[in-house]
Amino acid sequence: MKNTDIQVQYERLRPDQIVAERQKCPVAFLPIGTIEWHGEHNPVGLDTLKSHALLIACARKIGGLVFPPLYYGENREQALMEANAADKESIAQKMNLNRANFKSGYMVETVSEQNRNYLSLLVHIFHEIKSLGFKVLVVGAGHYPLLDHARAAAAVFHQEQAKPKMPVWVMSGYELVKEKFTPCGDHAGKWETSLLMYLDSGMQDLSLLPKNNEERPVGSSNNGVENSNAEFGQQAVDAIVEAVSKKVDYLMKNLKQYQGHGAPM
Repeated sequence: MKNTDIQVQYERLRPDQIVAERQKCPVAFLPIGTIEWHGEHNPVGLDTLKSHALLIACARKIGGLVFPPLYYGENREQALMEANAADKESIAQKMNLNRANFKSGYMVETVSEQNRNYLSLLVHIFHEIKSLGFKVLVVGAGHYPLLDHARAAAAVFHQEQAKPKMPVWVMSGYELVKEKFTPCGDHAGKWETSLLMYLDSGMQDLSLLPKNNEERPVGSSNNGVENSNAEFGQQAVDAIVEAVSKKVDYLMKNLKQYQGHGAPM
C-alpha cells in the first residue's frame, strides 16, 4: 500500500478501523480555515484545503486520524480580505458582490459576539473529539488569524475538561519552518500557492496573474507568486510534517505535564 493510499479521514472509516487506529495512535487532527479571496489564481477555500491536506500528510506519517475541516463560523468583519484588504473594492467587483455584504453590521451580531460564538464552537468541537477517545489534539489553522481564536479556545477547553486532560496544540505550519524558507507564510503568494499546488493540485491558474510581474495581484502577496511550483510546496510540506511529528511525539510522551493549571500550550 502506498503512503498516499492510507485512509486517515475519520468520517470515511468504519468503527473497527477507527478503534484500531486510535489504539495505535490516539491523536486527532482538526483542520480549520475559512472561505476567503486568495487571488484570481487560487480557489477561495485555499486556507482550509491547505490545512486539511497538510494534516492528512501528518497523520499518514505520524498516525492518528483527521477530522472533517471547519470552513465556517469565524468573524466575517475582521482579518478578512473582502472586509479589510486595501483592495477590497476590487475584490468585491471581481466577485460580483455588493461591498455592503462585508461592512460592519451585515452579520447582525457584533464583532465581539461573532468572536465568542466561534470560540464556543471550537470548544464544543474539542469536547466532542475528546469524547471519541483521543489523547492529543492538533489543530491546524489554515487562516492565520484563527491561530489566536483556536489558542483561546484551547485555554478555555483546558479549564473545562475533566482529567485526564487532552492537550490541544494549535499551529499553522509556516511558523514551524520560517527559518528555512523564503518566502514563508504569505497570502496567496508563492508560499501558499505552492503548498496547495503540491497538496491538492489542479485548482490554480497562474495565467490569471498580471503579465507584468511588478504589478501586485489583487488580494495576493507579490513575492514571486508567478514562480509558484509544486516542488517548493513539497519541500515546505515535508519540513512542516517533520516538525509536527516531533511535537506530537513530545506531547504523547509527556501527557502528565498537561494535566494541571498553567500547563504549557
